[in-house]
Amino acid sequence: MFDRIAPRYDLLNRLISGGLDQRWRRRAIAELRPSPAGARLDLCAGTLDLSAMLAGAFPGERVVAVDVAEEMMKRGRAKAPRVETLVADVCALPLPDRGFGGAVCGFGVRNVAAPDRFVSEAFRVLSPGGVLVVLEAFRHERPLSRSLHRLYVSHAFPALGALFLRDRGAYAYFAKSVGEFLTRRQFMELCERAGFANVRGYDLTLGMAGIVVAQKGQT
Repeated sequence: MFDRIAPRYDLLNRLISGGLDQRWRRRAIAELRPSPAGARLDLCAGTLDLSAMLAGAFPGERVVAVDVAEEMMKRGRAKAPRVETLVADVCALPLPDRGFGGAVCGFGVRNVAAPDRFVSEAFRVLSPGGVLVVLEAFRHERPLSRSLHRLYVSHAFPALGALFLRDRGAYAYFAKSVGEFLTRRQFMELCERAGFANVRGYDLTLGMAGIVVAQKGQT
């Protein structure tokens, strides 16, 4: 499905978020700091928006982008020519332990089969002190905001998908994935159970999106 919608994926992201998604991605990148490990990881990398930002923010460091949808990463190649791309399952990364000083994931974790395995794999490949930053459309906790958000995603997502992609089913899936995913608090608890310390999170733009930051301990 993601390979199928790759040609218009960036356009739809901008339209659906009102152009705010790039600002949110920059906020996610700002949560990372220089690391002795000297390598960064973009999980569920899609069309490499976050990969390009990582490469710009850390010009002397290795950046690896991982996604199962090869066509999505091919579409983003011009944004991030120096980034290494790896077609793989983020829940079973073919990468060594403790090899990365930081990892990001933008609007991808709700699409993986097992979020707990995603978090465990991120923990495994991060070096001591490494940071995982997840930017996601988490499910709302408050009844009013949850109802308003559900109304938007259940109508705007499929309509835009039908109009610009002629693929209403793909964006109907996205609306469903947002409504059924974890809340930000639940995802933070998942990170803590995986072994992360100093887990924190906050909402962006009236809860349209949220960021979770989780740091691996020094030992």
